[in-house]
Amino acid sequence: MATSYREIDSHIAVKVERLQVGARLPFDVFIKDGGVMKPLFNKGMIFSRIAQSIIHEKGVSEVYVLAECAGALAGYGSQSSRSQESVLENPVAFKNYSHAKDKYFQIERSVLVPGTLVPFSIYSIEQLSFRPVAEASESSPVRIDSHIVNAPGDLCIMTADVPRYNEYLRTLSDGKNLPPEEATRVKALVTKENAKVIMKELLEDPRSGQAIKETGRVVNSMIDSILESRDTIYDLISLKQYDYYTYTHSVNVGVLSVGLGVAVNLPRPQIELLGMGAMLHDVGKSAIPGDILNKQGKLDDMEYMIIKTHVTEGEKILRSNPDVPPQAMPAALQHHEKLSGRGYPAGLKGTEINLFGRIVAIADCYDALTTKRPYKAPMTPFYALSIIAKETGDYDQELLKVFIKMLGKIK
Repeated sequence: MATSYREIDSHIAVKVERLQVGARLPFDVFIKDGGVMKPLFNKGMIFSRIAQSIIHEKGVSEVYVLAECAGALAGYGSQSSRSQESVLENPVAFKNYSHAKDKYFQIERSVLVPGTLVPFSIYSIEQLSFRPVAEASESSPVRIDSHIVNAPGDLCIMTADVPRYNEYLRTLSDGKNLPPEEATRVKALVTKENAKVIMKELLEDPRSGQAIKETGRVVNSMIDSILESRDTIYDLISLKQYDYYTYTHSVNVGVLSVGLGVAVNLPRPQIELLGMGAMLHDVGKSAIPGDILNKQGKLDDMEYMIIKTHVTEGEKILRSNPDVPPQAMPAALQHHEKLSGRGYPAGLKGTEINLFGRIVAIADCYDALTTKRPYKAPMTPFYALSIIAKETGDYDQELLKVFIKMLGKIK
């Protein structure tokens, strides 16, 4: 007998029992919260028992799927839908992609202003491939248009073209020929992109004193932007990426941490120290083999032990640099500690964990959960925050309440 569904406006109501544990979702799933449809699970996510338990804990009996996905819903769970192997699950293709990724630098499409000229080629990352979107050079620049801005996947440039990209960012930073509200948004985006460039340089040369000094400069620019307009934080966070980049993650964690520091009314000098430590929290990953950092799927026990050393490796790097203030260190050294004492590297618990460590722990976990990987769908903000809130003994619940309120406009 055919399964029937109730259509509500542009959505179809589906009983939660219809969601199959262990099956990949071929559509986005929504929840009705206060009369508003909010994304709950992203297309491509494997529906897990944890996801199932969160739905039950919230007392949800129905979820919603876009009406246009009725066909995918009808075939959901069939043998044919489970048996199709994606190129994203091909280990050889993924390994080749991971090695090639270092030759490119991911850029924010929102900073590409239509009508402006760029002297660098632009590529799209999709299905583990780097595809040319627009070819350009200093002698033959290309004008940004909708074809470039709307290209699928992440946009990137060759790492060798980063200096030209920096020059393009400088031309945007003065805000000339842009409406005031657009100039403010573009200025914030330029700050973020500058921060990503600096973090990439730092991860490649972690003992660079100049890069550390530049980190302090961009943190101050971030703080200025957020203090000028609290909504700027939504422009500063990189959303809907195709893949995880340590340098982009570092900047996102810096932005989220600074935003939370502002939200809890920390003094400006404290926010500067927090932002510095948050931006540098993963610098120790420069000492971790790329094959482990970029592994497709779950790490084995030995690989997990190695990845955990990034905190102590980061401590060695940061303590050797006189430009890193000692007061900023807890943000980097304690971001994997948990209030329950189950974290690492020191197994600190409760009040033993510095405020900076507690803030960065939330920001780091949230960004990791909501970042897409080629082999794994990201969690929606709603679902990610539900996961973090579920770990009541691990994260500071008062900070988490402020964090959730701060991210209230993100969908």
